[in-house]
Amino acid sequence: MTSNRPHKAIVIGAGIGGLTAAAALRRVGMDVEIHERARELRPAGTALSVMCNAITALRTLGIDLAPELEKRGRSFRDLHFLTREGRPIRDMPFGGIADRFEAANFAVHRADLQQALLSVVGDDCPVHLDSAVTGFEVDGREVTVLFADGRSATGDVLIGADGFHSAVRRQLTGPERPREAGYVCWLSTVPFEHPRFTEGFAAHYWAPGQRFGLADIGQGRAYWWGTKNMAPEAARSWSGRKNEIAAAYAGWADEVRAVIDATPEDTIVSVPAQDRPFLERWGYGPVTLLGDAAHPMLTALGQGAAMAIEDAVALAESLAGAQDLPRALRDYEARRRPRTRQMVQASRSLSRIEQLDNPLAARLRELYFRFTPASVFEKQNASVLTYQSVAVS
Repeated sequence: MTSNRPHKAIVIGAGIGGLTAAAALRRVGMDVEIHERARELRPAGTALSVMCNAITALRTLGIDLAPELEKRGRSFRDLHFLTREGRPIRDMPFGGIADRFEAANFAVHRADLQQALLSVVGDDCPVHLDSAVTGFEVDGREVTVLFADGRSATGDVLIGADGFHSAVRRQLTGPERPREAGYVCWLSTVPFEHPRFTEGFAAHYWAPGQRFGLADIGQGRAYWWGTKNMAPEAARSWSGRKNEIAAAYAGWADEVRAVIDATPEDTIVSVPAQDRPFLERWGYGPVTLLGDAAHPMLTALGQGAAMAIEDAVALAESLAGAQDLPRALRDYEARRRPRTRQMVQASRSLSRIEQLDNPLAARLRELYFRFTPASVFEKQNASVLTYQSVAVS
C-alpha cells in the first residue's frame, strides 16, 4: 500500500549546508524539519566566500540567491595576490568566469548568508533549536533521530549537515581524529576604511609560513584572516592576545596592520587548520551526509560553503520524484564524491604551497604564480567554478 503524502526529510544542522538542503528539498516537494543544537539562531562566526558555482547550482532549482547577497554582502571580480609589503604578485580574474554563467562571486558575513538562506527556506519550515543529537535508529525505510533532552523525530530520510563535529557522521564512522595542517587561523570582521580598501577588494598576502586575507563584505565592513605555522598542539590551544597577532604582522602592508589595529580583541576567533581523510561511505539506508559533515576541507580554495550548497542541490535533484529513497541517496553520494574528493585534495595541496616556511621555496612559489601563463590558471579556476548538473537517472 502506498501513501501520497510528501516524503519527510530530517535535516540536522541549521548552518549553510543544512539551510540550503532544506530550501532545495522543499523546492522539489519534500517536507522538511530542521534540528539545530544551538539554543538560538544568533549572529555568529566571521565571513566566507560564496563563489559563482554555488549561485549557478541553486539556479538549477529556480533559486536565485544573488539579489540577497548583493544586498547583504559584496561581489568581487578579482583576487589580488600580494607580497607581505603589498607588492603585486598576480591577479586572479574570477569575474570573467562568473560572467560566462551570468553569475557573481560574493564575500559575505556568515550571519548575513544564514539570513538570506532562511528567507529562501520560508517561515513555515520548522526549525527546532537546542536539539543535540545523541544518535539515530533505522527501522525499515524510516529513520528516527534521538536528542539529548529525550525528544525524537522520525522521517523518511536523515541528512547530517551538522558540520565538522557531526554527530550523525560519528555514528556512521565511529571515533575519528582530524588531520592537522600545522598552522593556526585567526579570523574577524570589523568596520574598516582605508585608501587601498576599495569596493569589492579581495586580497591574499603571502610570506614564508604566514598568510593574510582581506576582503570587503559590504556595509563598510572588512573580513580578515591570518595564518601562522606552528605545531598542531599549539594551534589547537592557541590563546594569545591581539598584540601577539599584531606582532606577527609587523612590517606588513599598511592596510594589514591597520585592520588588525581596528579590530576589538574579543571579536578575533582562533581555530586550528584541520580537515579529515576523505570519507568514501557517506551513509546507508535512509541516512546520508552533506557539506562539512561529509567532506571537511581546508580553506585554501574558499570553496567550503559552495561545496555544501552544491551538495544540497545535487541531493534535491536525486530525491526529486524518487520512490526508492535509499537508492536516490546513494545516487547523490556517487555523484558528489569525485568532485568533493578533488576539492579536499586540492585544498590540502594548495594549503601546503601557501604555508611554505622555507624562504627559498616561498620565493619559488611567488615566481611560479607570477610567471605561469594565464591560460593555466584560467583552466584550473574554470574547473572549480563550474557546477555540472546531472540529470537523475
